[in-house]
Amino acid sequence: MSAELETVHPLVRRLNESDLDRIMEIELAAYPYPWTRGIFADCIRVGYDCWCLQLGATVAGYTIQSHVAGENHLLNLCVDTGFRHRGLGSILLEHAIRLAYRQNSFCIFLEVRPSNPAGIALYQKFGFKIVAERPDYYRSDLGKENAIVMRLDLEPR
Repeated sequence: MSAELETVHPLVRRLNESDLDRIMEIELAAYPYPWTRGIFADCIRVGYDCWCLQLGATVAGYTIQSHVAGENHLLNLCVDTGFRHRGLGSILLEHAIRLAYRQNSFCIFLEVRPSNPAGIALYQKFGFKIVAERPDYYRSDLGKENAIVMRLDLEPR
């Protein structure tokens, strides 16, 4: 990462269709079985909460979440591999939690791969608890991988 980007304050803003090329670059580099461009476009089209973290002119990460019946579901949170270990995932997760509060959600759910210890640690740092496991949820090189289901209960404000 350039020294110039090191001094830029992160901006979290709504994701739009013009960001999809960059989002796909991040997604394809981060996951062996990535979401498709169509999935991201559909999330924007149907009105899911789609946000990106921008450093200067560079989109460095994103988050997608939905809100239904008082529950918030964090569907995807990803930081570009070249920008990891700088607290950007925490910024995106803090934003997602604040958004859930603003929507009067009583909890946030998410799924994470057991093979993603950094993701699990990030969620646990923010108070998410493991509540279940979904068998054969993710595609993997060995066929299928279970998902760990995590939940954060939100205190009323």
